[in-house]
Amino acid sequence: MDQLKLGDITVDVVQKNIKNIYLSVYPPTGRIRISAPNRMDLGTIRVFAISKLSWIKKQQTRLKNQVREAQREFINRESHYFNGKRYLLKVTERDAAPKVILKHSTIELYVRPETDAVKRKSILNEWYRRKLKETVPSLIEKWEKKMNVQVNEFGIKRMKTKWGTCNLQAKRIWLNLELAKKPAESLEYIVVHEMVHLLERNHNDRFVSLMNEFMPKWRFYKDELNRLPVRHEDWNY
Repeated sequence: MDQLKLGDITVDVVQKNIKNIYLSVYPPTGRIRISAPNRMDLGTIRVFAISKLSWIKKQQTRLKNQVREAQREFINRESHYFNGKRYLLKVTERDAAPKVILKHSTIELYVRPETDAVKRKSILNEWYRRKLKETVPSLIEKWEKKMNVQVNEFGIKRMKTKWGTCNLQAKRIWLNLELAKKPAESLEYIVVHEMVHLLERNHNDRFVSLMNEFMPKWRFYKDELNRLPVRHEDWNY
């Protein structure tokens, strides 16, 4: 991977077997990455990056100002989110297997005595994972019929810079675990986004056209998702 220095801005450059050049600014720090065709020389890529400096700085400012969630300690009356709704955590210690129960306004976390914050977080994350695995199959089935595509497999994991990914050869999509905390329409937007990649690999005009066709309000859902508070730590999108 090469790097370009544009004043105080560093741009990571990855060249690969693609037709077009793509620019991305990643949360949470505003890291910049350009994906460019193998045939394109660095001078041309630099000119492209310079032409986008105003947009890059705007995106970096937006990310810098984005609201951060408070660091979680997994204690009583701490705020946690599920499906876009805020819940208060209720921790109960008992000598039994851990479990999580969702109530009207609380997430009840049952743990063994002296369970530390790291383990409590792990238990809650596994509950989030199970909830996503319960929800996603029906979304995939719905959109398979609309798009006339097939998803062979899906998985849930923590990711560094993306809400989701799609493996075209395996017809497998991966979804970010954090989506369990976001509104239902945010999750559905990401599922649709990744499934559209089964029809179009790149984020080109055809991809946008397909998104417009299948989900006309996708830009609204995208903006809403990116406006939501993000994790305190260096989170994995």
